[in-house]
Amino acid sequence: MALSRIWSAFIIIAVLVAGIRMATGDEKIFTRMVVGKSSDKYDSVYYFTVGSPLNQKLSPKYAEFLKEYGYYKVDSVHKASVLLTDNMAHDSVTTVKTLNPVIKAYTYVSVQKKLVRKVDGIIETAKNAVVDIIIPLIGILALFMGFLSIAEKAGGVRVLSKIIWPFFSKIFPDIPKGHPATGHMMMNFSANLLNLDNAATPFGLKAMESLQELNPNKAVASNSQIMFLALHASGLTLIPVTIIAYRSGLGAQNATDIFIPCMIATFAATMAAMFIVSFKQKINVFQPVILAWVGGISAIITVLVLYVTSLSASYAQTFSGILSNGIILVIFLLIVIGGVYKKIDVFDAFVEGAKGGFETAVRIIPYIVGMLVAISMLRTSGTFDIIINGMKDLFTALGTDTRFVDGLPTALIKPLSGSGSRGMMLDTMKTFGADSFAGRLSSVLQGSSDTTFYVVAVYFGSVNIKNTRYAVGAMLLADLVGIIVSIILCYLFFGGYA
Repeated sequence: MALSRIWSAFIIIAVLVAGIRMATGDEKIFTRMVVGKSSDKYDSVYYFTVGSPLNQKLSPKYAEFLKEYGYYKVDSVHKASVLLTDNMAHDSVTTVKTLNPVIKAYTYVSVQKKLVRKVDGIIETAKNAVVDIIIPLIGILALFMGFLSIAEKAGGVRVLSKIIWPFFSKIFPDIPKGHPATGHMMMNFSANLLNLDNAATPFGLKAMESLQELNPNKAVASNSQIMFLALHASGLTLIPVTIIAYRSGLGAQNATDIFIPCMIATFAATMAAMFIVSFKQKINVFQPVILAWVGGISAIITVLVLYVTSLSASYAQTFSGILSNGIILVIFLLIVIGGVYKKIDVFDAFVEGAKGGFETAVRIIPYIVGMLVAISMLRTSGTFDIIINGMKDLFTALGTDTRFVDGLPTALIKPLSGSGSRGMMLDTMKTFGADSFAGRLSSVLQGSSDTTFYVVAVYFGSVNIKNTRYAVGAMLLADLVGIIVSIILCYLFFGGYA
C-alpha cells in the first residue's frame, strides 16, 4: 500500500505542477509530458553570450551542459531570445539590449533556475521501458539464471549457503538452514560488491523468488524480503567503475580521488540499512557472529581501498575490469566444472533456468512501466526543478555554506531514477567542473546508494508483492544516511575546493 500511495502522489503532484505552469504561460508543458522526446530540438532556446562562464567559476564545458536543456548558442544578437552574461552591469549588455529590445538577460548562474531538462514524455517512456530495459534484460536474465540453474543442480548454491549461514542465520532468522535463498542472496551481494549490475539483478530476482517460497502471506512482504532489499538497495560497491570513467572523460585531474569517500559513504548506507531494519525486526546486531562478519568485510574493503588508491587512475580502471570480469568467468568455469563432476546434463539445466529468466522479465514489465512513467511525469512537469531550486534558496537564506547544494540534485533523483541521477551528476560536472567541490560531491552521492523506487517496483513486482510494509521508509532512511555521510566526507576530503 505504501508504494501505491507514493506512486499516486507522484502522478497527482506532477499534473498539478504542470497545470500551474500551463496557467502561468507554459503552453507546451502538456505536450512535453505526453509525447515529448529527449532527443528532439523542439521548443529550443537560442542564446547570445557576453563574457565567459569561467568568470563565474563554471566549467569550460558549460555550453555542452546548456545543450542538454535545449539551449543553443548563436553568433547573432538578432537570432537570440536570451542573453547570457557574467556581469549584468557590463556595458555590452546594454548594447545588446539596444540591438534586440525583446531579449531576456540572465547571468550564467541565474539562468539555471530557468532550465528544464528535456526528457521523454509518458508515451516514449512506456515504449523505451520495454525496448531499452526489458528486452536487454531478457537476455541477461536468461544467461545468469541459466548458469544459476546449473549451480543449483550441482549443489554449488547449497555449499555457498553453508558458508554464509552463520551470518545470515542472525539477520535472516526466518530462513531455515540450508535454504537456497541464502546462496542466491550471497551471489547478489557479491555481484553488487563488484559493480556487476548485469549479474546482480538476475541473482537478486532469484533470491526474491526463493524468499517468496518461505513467505506465509504471498501478498505481503516478509521480514526476510525487506531485510534483503534494504541491504541490496544500499548499493555497497567496492570500485565505482562507471563514475571514475565519467570523471576521467570530463577531464578530472585525478578521476579516482572520489574512491575513498564513495566507498565509506556506501558502506555507511549499508550499515544504516542493516541497523534500521534490524531495529524494526528486533534483531540484535551486536551478536559476535554479526560483528565478526561486518569486521571482516570492513577489513577487506580497507585493504582494497589502500591498494586501489596506490594505483594510477588509468590502471585503477583496468584493475577493476580485470577483477570484476575475471570473477564472472571464474564463477562460470567453476559452475560448469561442478556440473560435469556431478554428472548432470549441464546444457539442459542451463536451458531450464534460462526459460525462467524470460518469464521473470515479462512479469515485471507492468511494474517497470508504471514506475518509470510516474517518474517521467515528475521530471517533465518541472517538479524536480522546483524542489532543487527551493532547497538552494533555503540554504542561501540560512546563510550556510551552500557549495553542497549544487551537488544535491543527484541525491534527490537517485532514489527515483538511476539514469536521471547519472544525468544530474554529469550536468553538475559539466556546469562546475569535474574537480569542483560540487562535481566531486555529485560523484560520491551517485555511488552512495541504489535506485530505491526502481528496486522496490522490480523486485517486489517480480513476486507479486502488494503490501511492501515499511520497506520504502527504511530504504529511504538509509539513503538519507548515505547522503549526509557523503556531504560530511566531501567537506573533509575536498573542503578546500570551490
